[in-house]
Amino acid sequence: EVWNPFYAHQDILVISLISTVFFGIIIQVESLYMIWGGRMKNLDTKRLLLRQWSIEDIEDFHELMCNPVCMIGGWKPSPCREDSLNILKSYMETDGVFAIILKESGKAIGFIKIYPDNNRGKYYAKMINYLLNESYWNNGYMTEAVTCMVSYAFEDLNVDLLSAFTTPQNMRSKSVLEKSGFVYELTVENGFKRYDKAIFDSVIYSISKEDYYKNS
Repeated sequence: EVWNPFYAHQDILVISLISTVFFGIIIQVESLYMIWGGRMKNLDTKRLLLRQWSIEDIEDFHELMCNPVCMIGGWKPSPCREDSLNILKSYMETDGVFAIILKESGKAIGFIKIYPDNNRGKYYAKMINYLLNESYWNNGYMTEAVTCMVSYAFEDLNVDLLSAFTTPQNMRSKSVLEKSGFVYELTVENGFKRYDKAIFDSVIYSISKEDYYKNS
């Protein structure tokens, strides 16, 4: 049999075409996952939109992170805009970090995270934490966002248990959790070390799938 370069060239074209189509499908599937099933999914409440962070949010994000009051939630203040920008970029690339957007103005007023809780043994568990711009306290925004995230965790992610922790000093956070359906579990003495090595007790709250649907 004589080797024909014309047919060999055709084979290469066919293989190249198949590869292009295959990788095109993979890209489309990944895009659909990001939009529908991944971190791109938007969550709505009456007054808020929970969505992925974008680089255009930098001014609002820096306003949030440069305020020393964020220390109460365990975060290190970022007086430097460049530091805030680096944190923002990391949040943009992290699944489960939602910006809290005030619908009436489009302003990002805080964030809420949902991430694995790996201390629950056989249970499929997630944990949340959150931070709200001090200028927007006492309006019920954080309770609204947390309540939305609770629904998302059980109805979309199908978790068995959702948990959160705070410190005894953070009475506002404890109030938000209790209003959102969380139940006090226990206090771990000296269970939380902040970025500056300050030590606090950890006050643990959780809500189970059973209790969520029973009270819905």
